[in-house]
Amino acid sequence: MTALTIRPLQPGETDLFLSYPFPRQPELWESQRDYVALLAAKAYRPEHTWVAIRDGVVVARACWWTGPEDKRPYSLDWLEAEPGPGQVELGTALLRKAHETMRNDEGRKPDYHLFLPPGWRDDAMVRVAAEARLQTARNVDLALFVERYSYRWSAEQDGLPDRSDRLEFRPADDAQMLVVLRQVLDGSLDAHDQRSVAEHGLDRAAELQLEGLYWFPSPRDWWQLAYTGSGELVGVIIPARNYDMPTIGYIGVVPSQRGHGYGAELLAEMAWRLNDHAPGEAVGADTDFSNVPMVKAFARTGFRITEEHLVLTDTAAGK
Repeated sequence: MTALTIRPLQPGETDLFLSYPFPRQPELWESQRDYVALLAAKAYRPEHTWVAIRDGVVVARACWWTGPEDKRPYSLDWLEAEPGPGQVELGTALLRKAHETMRNDEGRKPDYHLFLPPGWRDDAMVRVAAEARLQTARNVDLALFVERYSYRWSAEQDGLPDRSDRLEFRPADDAQMLVVLRQVLDGSLDAHDQRSVAEHGLDRAAELQLEGLYWFPSPRDWWQLAYTGSGELVGVIIPARNYDMPTIGYIGVVPSQRGHGYGAELLAEMAWRLNDHAPGEAVGADTDFSNVPMVKAFARTGFRITEEHLVLTDTAAGK
């Protein structure tokens, strides 16, 4: 069999990437992505786009997403290989070669974000395509970390939710925000929050969370703390905008206020605010399957589940 050539694209080789000739799965995330548009937006870059070529034919390809201002790849979110008995082997070979240089800011292989339609396990064709990708990822020491729901909401399609009459919202400086983030992270049901606390402790995890929130290009003055009418702290809202759309950047209820339905009220407030800032645009959001209170809050607020989002992380950092 002719040897594979595996390499990143060079500038001007967009047509080579687009020449991938094999049948695609329309329900999968990468089949819905516009590579040319994302390349123009610097979300994809030639050096973060890899192909496997045999006899002049692209038989596998992968893209790592990057924020427009970021220098290192953030996540793998496009992975395809020629369907058939050699699919996993091809994808594995491509990722192994790419991972020699494709590392994130922490020196780890970037996470793999696999977006699938809701209920994908019940669709045989989608399940086969997904399992091939998951096995490919496992072969290069990426393991399932968390499963999440991806949501969309828009005022036009879903209607504005009821707005809370028992909460007040106030601005906060970074010092105040840091104190509240530390409280919110204590007992958080979010898997990424839990990992950060386990690895760094509450104080450092709060600092890292604050630093991460500055990644959003939306205005800092959108960040607010929520209080009851009597002045008791309830939580934090970070309505935001990423490089694609308005989004629920961060939401949290402090431990003493959990179990009182405030999560849905915080979400509703963010929906109203984001609709004011970007009328007519859809708002995106995510939460873990296991974060049952937030899953219920999204449902109560009218957010629709649009995808199931699997996150696979590096289990062999440094290899």
